[in-house]
Amino acid sequence: MTVVIVAPGQGSQTPGFLEPWLAEPRFAEHLDALADAAGVELRTHGTVSDADTIRDTAIAQPLIVAASILSLAGVLDGGRRDRIAGIAGHSVGEFAAAAGAGILDESAAMRLVATRGRAMADAAALAETGMSAVIGADEAELLARLDELGLDPANFNGGGQLVVAGALDALAALQAEPPAGSRVIPLQVAGAFHTRYMASAVERLRAATEGVAVADPTVRIWTNRDGSAVASGADYLELLVGQVASPVRWDTTMETFAAEGITGLIELAPAGALVGLAKRGLKGLPTVAVKTPDDLAAAHALIDQESAA
Repeated sequence: MTVVIVAPGQGSQTPGFLEPWLAEPRFAEHLDALADAAGVELRTHGTVSDADTIRDTAIAQPLIVAASILSLAGVLDGGRRDRIAGIAGHSVGEFAAAAGAGILDESAAMRLVATRGRAMADAAALAETGMSAVIGADEAELLARLDELGLDPANFNGGGQLVVAGALDALAALQAEPPAGSRVIPLQVAGAFHTRYMASAVERLRAATEGVAVADPTVRIWTNRDGSAVASGADYLELLVGQVASPVRWDTTMETFAAEGITGLIELAPAGALVGLAKRGLKGLPTVAVKTPDDLAAAHALIDQESAA
């Protein structure tokens, strides 16, 4: 069992990406149940809403997590749940991972992620902040430059990519004078996620978790906090809350995959970003990006092949 399943984070959504899934009744019914739990009209947002609409944090987060949960059901068809090495999520994808590992039931995961999306959107509205991807910088030099500008590292994505966040004028200054040999690319997000600017969202999400039933994971799961495996469902839920205002360490998560001998990676819908990072940070690792139901056969083949090896 050496294939890991990963769930993407915000920014992976594109207009109309759920249309192929809704063509199959089992996925359409599953999405409707997830939408009811979240209180968000996911059919519309996954099919006809435009890019600006689904960029809204309060919409994007439940939309992405729902897509990952329903595509996971397809990936694990045929008893394959017992033949994977584990699961991890990037940022908001950790809610899909929690549902996949049995820590949260799907309805609870969707209710919590809907609260998270609204709380982060409200926190972002308190100050004019944003995020930029920095590619190709020396990490020590970049972190020193961030200190000078009052910016924070938000996503350590590995493969030479680090996402930074903070005040818009400071981000503009970084883009104007980037570290040697690097590129700074502004991201189309509403605020400085995974930084101190999200403190109010942490408290709202923590309040929403009170009384939520959790169970210990039934498959191995790793946290974005430091890439370590988590055996306690209660501990994982607390990490989910704190992660809103702390950096995503996808770099150390990939390092853990390498150290534990992972031999294949499957990214759930809306897939692409994490497979791209794996191609740079885990060179040569076989990957499958599950963008549509047509990709499920390749995911099944990878699980079957690696579990039989």
